[in-house]
Amino acid sequence: MSIFLNSDSRVIVQGMTGAEGRKHTQRMLSAGTTIVAGTNPRKAGTSVDFDVVGYGPAADRVKNGTVSVPVYATVAEAKEATNANTSVIFVPPAFAKGAALEAIDAGIETIVVITEGIPVADSTVFVSHALEKGVRLIGPNCPGIISPNQ
Repeated sequence: MSIFLNSDSRVIVQGMTGAEGRKHTQRMLSAGTTIVAGTNPRKAGTSVDFDVVGYGPAADRVKNGTVSVPVYATVAEAKEATNANTSVIFVPPAFAKGAALEAIDAGIETIVVITEGIPVADSTVFVSHALEKGVRLIGPNCPGIISPNQ
């Protein structure tokens, strides 16, 4: 059995500022996932506040029941600033290939692509690139991953 997400995972959410990304980031934080950053080139330099219960790895970042997650323009910037090693992708299908390639090229170790409806031709491009770079890619059209007690 392999554990892909654990207490050492530092997660970037690509698409965190969109409706689905925001909803699932809230759920991940509440479950104890260490979300260290989001990306959106148009919202770089801002942050998104999430109301969470103060438990799990994010507990030390909770202030008055809120975790503030910074938004960076690119995955490379977010990785450099936060030492992230995992990315989860919540972007529309038309942008998923670019988001996955960006995470791969930034040196992210594990990438989870939640987006469904990605054209097969786009998927083959980023899956092939991930294989070439030795990146663990889960998805596309993945419901997510969970590692209880991690």
